[in-house]
Amino acid sequence: MTPSLHRLYSFRRCPYAMRARLGLLFAELQVELREIILKNKPAQMLAISPKGTVPVLQLFDGAVIEESREIMVWALEQQDPQGLLDAEVLTQANALIEQNDNEFKHWLDRYKYADRHLEMTQTEYRQRGEAFLQVLETLLTQKPYLLGDNATIADIGIMPFVRQFAHVDRDVFYSLPYPHLQRWLENWLEHAFFLQAMTKFQPWQEEDDVVVFPS
Repeated sequence: MTPSLHRLYSFRRCPYAMRARLGLLFAELQVELREIILKNKPAQMLAISPKGTVPVLQLFDGAVIEESREIMVWALEQQDPQGLLDAEVLTQANALIEQNDNEFKHWLDRYKYADRHLEMTQTEYRQRGEAFLQVLETLLTQKPYLLGDNATIADIGIMPFVRQFAHVDRDVFYSLPYPHLQRWLENWLEHAFFLQAMTKFQPWQEEDDVVVFPS
């Protein structure tokens, strides 16, 4: 492993990997980035994380962090210049991320891949997912971020999944009665850190030079 650089296995379009990269960006930490192809996962990644999902962060001491939430928290515990781990709202932030990762992600997957889940229509799946969007809309009615005047780990932990929901059918999403959520999402899509997080990299191969992220 490159001396003093932790190593992140990532896949650009995966919302879990997106939030891990955002956590690193907000923490102002650099890593060695290995972009992977999900259909051809490198043996080096599978050796340290046999479950085969991204993101995977291998610390330079050899420790492995396999969950995106844990990567975000780990990064921000190293340094948190913008205060995303605000102790006053951390319990609420964790509860929101928990709801996102379980309830909302369940309906998001079925909405996105409705042709694989024929028990309900795509519209019905979307409406089930909207229950969480309504929670977010209510939170954003008074403040620019989910839990107040400043971004927290809840914003970066949830935004990639709202983005994925919106991208199933952008016309439908922007016709829904969630103006504050739509504006919040658009602001995040234009955020410098998100644009940096979505930089395209070629899939990693063993002979490649080290890719440092962020560069």
